[in-house]
Amino acid sequence: MIAGEMYHQTPELLEVRFATRDLLYEYNRCHPRDMATRSRLIKEMFNRVGEKYFIELPFHVDYGFNVTIGENFFANNNLTLLDVCPITIGDDVLLAPNVGIYTAGHALDPQLRKMTDGEFGQPVVIGNNVWVGANVSILPGVTIGDDTVIGAGSVVTKDVPAGVLAAGNPCRVIRKFDERDRKTYYRDLPIPQSYLDRLSD
Repeated sequence: MIAGEMYHQTPELLEVRFATRDLLYEYNRCHPRDMATRSRLIKEMFNRVGEKYFIELPFHVDYGFNVTIGENFFANNNLTLLDVCPITIGDDVLLAPNVGIYTAGHALDPQLRKMTDGEFGQPVVIGNNVWVGANVSILPGVTIGDDTVIGAGSVVTKDVPAGVLAAGNPCRVIRKFDERDRKTYYRDLPIPQSYLDRLSD
């Protein structure tokens, strides 16, 4: 499964998923202020996670042991991670509400799907300092480069390079970031000087 080969759901895999569901059940019913329990459960589910992270309630993950997350990670409500293959997320990544990262797939041939229950997976890699907008779907085998922004509602079917704004269905590069992005934070609204001053701290 992790190697990207075709596989089918075995009793062993189902039991691993149920064990993760037990942890998810507890996580998604935590009191929002119970950060100690939430932190413990995330560390139990994931392969590795940085010291500073926040995953808003609720969220969903298939196996958990295929998820690696860097430092300073934030995910808003309704994050879904289908991690039949590795999902690797870098440092300083922001995920808006309703983001789905899917490594799982099924054969196109209808008879193969019907008769074998065959599935497959391909890994997803998200670089450092990436912002993924609301309602984005990231599909199997995709790599997103450092410092990139994925616009809301996008369906990411292919790799996205570093340092660009990309959006759409299918997602495509809109433009590279340039001098205007160092002066404005939204359309023509200027970045306040107090925030610019913090860049030199």
